[in-house]
Amino acid sequence: MTQKKFVEGVEVEKNKFRLAFSRKQLCIPYGLFLALFVVLPLLLIVFYSFTDKDGGISINNFVRFFSSGTTVTTVIISVLLALATTVICILLAYPVAYILARSNLNKGGTLLMLFIMPMWINFVLRAMAMKDLLTLSGIFGLNNYVNVIIGMVYDYLPFMILPLYTVLSKMDKSYIEASHDLGGNWFTTFTKVTLPLSMPGIASGVTMVFMPTMTCYVISDTFGNGLITIIGKLIDEQFTTYQNWNLGSAMALVLLVIMLVSMWVTGGFKSEDTRGTNL
Repeated sequence: MTQKKFVEGVEVEKNKFRLAFSRKQLCIPYGLFLALFVVLPLLLIVFYSFTDKDGGISINNFVRFFSSGTTVTTVIISVLLALATTVICILLAYPVAYILARSNLNKGGTLLMLFIMPMWINFVLRAMAMKDLLTLSGIFGLNNYVNVIIGMVYDYLPFMILPLYTVLSKMDKSYIEASHDLGGNWFTTFTKVTLPLSMPGIASGVTMVFMPTMTCYVISDTFGNGLITIIGKLIDEQFTTYQNWNLGSAMALVLLVIMLVSMWVTGGFKSEDTRGTNL
């Protein structure tokens, strides 16, 4: 009997080993994909960033980047436009996501689908349609920066609504009921319960809106009449117009660092426990 159990135990361990080995095999295509389309391009950017046109090691690309007033100004403008767009998206998306998550009419996500459907259409077409609408209404042309922010908000608002809706719809309503039972009014319940519990959704939305808007120069060109340059357009010009891959790679690497810092800042909210908070 003991020997039989031993043999059964050996067979169980063999089956676990085969299962683990088969799972590792399934990871091989994903590993190759990451190596070819993520790691290799990133290594090329790093290589070009720290070399000159002759292939020699150099940090002149970064010196040129930070010593150029035009480049620094472009980065500042890009960050400010991205911040303004992100803040406005949060202010608009939060009540929409809250209503969608709490509405009894939102069975099957029908109402949510109405907000997400524009994401299926090419964003250039959406941008041109919004520009024509603003032109007909007389709003377009008042201020290029305002026009760009309107275009950014219009294109990226669904990316803020979706993560907020996902978090709010999964929120345990018993915490809200407990807050009311303890005498909390709507403002206290929102600030002490709902808002802290929705922070992971806000963090995800900020990541999905802030970083792309820093580089989406198609919208800035369309709504800014080509008069507003953001960091994404500056990088594109280095690669396509000036054929300066070294400086363009250095700019891209600096932008990557800015994005990583942004993700690190918002990552603190994602680690929050979404099950509850202090009332």
